[in-house]
Amino acid sequence: MKLVDKLVITLALSTLTPMSLAKEPPHIKSMMGQVQLQGLGRLNFWGFHVYDANLYRGVTQDSQEFALELKYQRSFSGEAIASRTADEMKNLGVADAQAVSWGKELAAILPNVEPGQTISAVYTPKQGTSFFYEGKKISQIQGADFAKAFFGIWLDSKTSAPKLRADLLGQGCPPQLISGVC
Repeated sequence: MKLVDKLVITLALSTLTPMSLAKEPPHIKSMMGQVQLQGLGRLNFWGFHVYDANLYRGVTQDSQEFALELKYQRSFSGEAIASRTADEMKNLGVADAQAVSWGKELAAILPNVEPGQTISAVYTPKQGTSFFYEGKKISQIQGADFAKAFFGIWLDSKTSAPKLRADLLGQGCPPQLISGVC
């Protein structure tokens, strides 16, 4: 290989960003059609890498659909994930009783995860929030109120992880369900 060819390949590879390397998961595309990655980030807690997150949006301007994919880097029980989710919902202002109810519902559907495994949630206005484990649908929870509380954990301005929120949103706005108009 000539030096010029090597330089061209090196230059081409250096222009790739993490976003240009991310592939839209087939299960998300099957729910939403054409999608684009809005942003990606990492959650670290006390120095531990917990998970990587990707936020996908529909490509059309008026699309209300969006998806969040979490790739875990640590082992967690489904019950622990559900409990933490309910706590985060309470921190956003969801009534305790409602957060506990949703937490119980999530505990019944969320699987235990090991490093490298993914849980995805896809919001579509008429269907609610569909959950996927390793690309296979595991459940669906109806209602915009649940979706707003659930996705608000990452996308609401009152999130406990503002850096991750900023990374997920990039230069864009949160979905209309979360913030209204941007």
